[in-house]
Amino acid sequence: MQKNIIVAALALCGAGAAMAQTAPASKVELWGIVDAAVRHTNNEGVNQKSKTQMIGGGMSQSRWGINVTEDLGGGNTALVVLENRLNADDGSVSTPFFQLANVGLQTPYGRLTAGRQWNVLFDVVTSTYASFPYSPYMEAYKPELGFAMGARTSNMLKYTFATPNRSLVGSLQYSFDENNDTKALEAGLPASAAQVPAFVASTLGGGAWKTFGGYLRYAPGNGLAVGGGYLRSTLPGGTDVDAWTLGGSYRTGPWYLSAGYGLNKAKFTAAGANPIQAFRNVVDGAILGQFWAGQSNGGYIPGDADKRQLFKLGVGYQATPQLNVGLHYFHGKQTGSATGLSNGKANFVVAVADYAFSKRTDAYVGIDNTRLSGGDNVYLDAASKARSRTGFTIGLRHRF
Repeated sequence: MQKNIIVAALALCGAGAAMAQTAPASKVELWGIVDAAVRHTNNEGVNQKSKTQMIGGGMSQSRWGINVTEDLGGGNTALVVLENRLNADDGSVSTPFFQLANVGLQTPYGRLTAGRQWNVLFDVVTSTYASFPYSPYMEAYKPELGFAMGARTSNMLKYTFATPNRSLVGSLQYSFDENNDTKALEAGLPASAAQVPAFVASTLGGGAWKTFGGYLRYAPGNGLAVGGGYLRSTLPGGTDVDAWTLGGSYRTGPWYLSAGYGLNKAKFTAAGANPIQAFRNVVDGAILGQFWAGQSNGGYIPGDADKRQLFKLGVGYQATPQLNVGLHYFHGKQTGSATGLSNGKANFVVAVADYAFSKRTDAYVGIDNTRLSGGDNVYLDAASKARSRTGFTIGLRHRF
């Protein structure tokens, strides 16, 4: 009896091994980045005092994720991406949901993915003419991200294609608005106007709006890369925002050179004496303002302006196998203010030195400066109304 059991067990093991050999290969990868830094800035708050704080991401967002791939045979692969952000300074989670969550198929004819993903503007800038060669941008100071319409888009279908040697890569995206509009708030006016901040927060926190766009990237393999992208986003109040970007980079020896241009143009409908349209413009203006403002992306108050442009120019140098240094300059211009009070210009400069202890652990130090000029309403934030700010950041990052 015991011999029969052993024989049966061996037979089952053999069958299992055979099934494992014929079943598609699957891989699950757990990965993450933990980044913590001390940042010192001036001209903060009502009294424009200096401020020293620990931040949960100086060079990179602290985050963790799961990547899943399954070989389906015939050159086809199933894909799953999950990613969430955390704050290394206090251990909290940045959002109660995954910042990226998508599933897709990679085929010989391209990749199709569905869910919350990076948008085409973020894709082309980070892959083609990012600020720094060893990290696409500095998390604590990233003026270029203010032009990416939030960088991530929910409810998106994305199709990405590439030539076999990836010298030409392109992508198309479309996302659904899922009837996310301001009509429910409009029905309760004027009392519902108090709900605008909560509505804006929920919309920015993964809410739906319609988008379509694409990008192309060309890199012939000689160190040169050029690309451009376009994205139209229709905000819940019906305002269309057109966003463009174009740029390139060149690598030669230890040098990295990059240049780029970005534009955002909001097409608000004239309200006249229509209170409903005026309300829609207020909501959409608040959403756009969240993209354009904010200290971490070098932002400043948009006011009633409807157009922004950004020119960027940078250089990086690998001084030793462990030490990378970089300098980036951005020039911004804001226009379209009916009163002229919010028309203005901005100059951003950031310099970073990064030292790699290993392939996974590095330390960095960065210095940044922002200077604004123009109308009386052109300032960094409503609390300080400062027109200039200097920041100093030093931190440690580990990837696993």
